[in-house]
Amino acid sequence: MTAEWLAVGGLLVLGGLWWDGLEKRELAIQAARRVCQQAGVQLLDETVSLARLHLRRDDRQQLRLYREYAFEYSDTGDNRLPGRVYLLGRQVLDVNLVVVRAG
Repeated sequence: MTAEWLAVGGLLVLGGLWWDGLEKRELAIQAARRVCQQAGVQLLDETVSLARLHLRRDDRQQLRLYREYAFEYSDTGDNRLPGRVYLLGRQVLDVNLVVVRAG
């Protein structure tokens, strides 16, 4: 009986992490969309992908999940440039667009 309860508990924890990940991914998409719109570039595929996940302490020294999401955008419509969204818990730390200068 104990092993069954451990399995159920483990599945509940995994389900909670999955659900939390969906919420954080949506935050990252919104942040990427907002920055691309402000920069006058096009967010490609309208999505982000998880590039890195680990634990990190916030300003109050509490452990939070740190997530780094990758996305692609275009400044001309016929190229793909990389971008990144950084989250710590629910907080968007930064959004970066790679700027390529001709010349």
